[in-house]
Amino acid sequence: MQYHVIHINTSFAEEWQKDLFEQQLFDLGCDTIDGNDCYIQSELWLQHADEIKSLCTATEGATLLSVEKCPDENWNAVWEAEHPIQELPLGVKIIPHCAFGAGHHETTSLLINTLLSTDLTGKNVLDHGTGTGVLAIFAKKLGARYVLANDIDDKSVENAKENAALNNVEIDIRLGDLSSLPLREGLGLGPSFHLILANIHRNILLENMPAYASSLVPGGELWLSGFYASDCPALISSAESHSLHHLATLSNGEWHMLRFQKQ
Repeated sequence: MQYHVIHINTSFAEEWQKDLFEQQLFDLGCDTIDGNDCYIQSELWLQHADEIKSLCTATEGATLLSVEKCPDENWNAVWEAEHPIQELPLGVKIIPHCAFGAGHHETTSLLINTLLSTDLTGKNVLDHGTGTGVLAIFAKKLGARYVLANDIDDKSVENAKENAALNNVEIDIRLGDLSSLPLREGLGLGPSFHLILANIHRNILLENMPAYASSLVPGGELWLSGFYASDCPALISSAESHSLHHLATLSNGEWHMLRFQKQ
């Protein structure tokens, strides 16, 4: 697979500014950021070059220096060699490949730590935007009866399936967005889930709030992460407009997590 590397000089005053800028690069198709070098598939660079250049121009503390085509190489193999299997609580092992969510990012840690103190015995769990499958695997290890995990990226789905097999857990892992999944009638259960997990960008969370609410059983919970304090008011307002009561706000550094319960 052919890649381009984007050389960007950054000098952010706050860590959250760097995190936000990198998330925007990921949203535009970048696979990996190593220091000031951002790697992106050549096909995606051709699609999003203007947007990435505009982002760098508009972001204070970021300057695009140059872009060059990388020599042919198995970049996934290189990345994997530098990122060995991750060892997590409960004996969970994760091979991260290039999917987000090896278990150590602040947002993932927030959700894992909350899961570890939750009894999921016999519960149905949805992991929206599963990445490596780490949250779905923890849910299953903690007693969930049925876990549905989805992602819109085919490589993430492959990675999640690999990690589920590595941890000897049975998870229903599917490619597609929420509109393509058997959230209700497909399971024959009406509103199906006791817990929904979503560690994604705030705009995606807001877009999918109606689906979250309609798919929860009464008393079921929605846990959201992947955003900053400034994003919380909009997320809380949207959730409450769909009869999801705000239970708690948790934080890890600049990153936040919200817990809601369906009325």
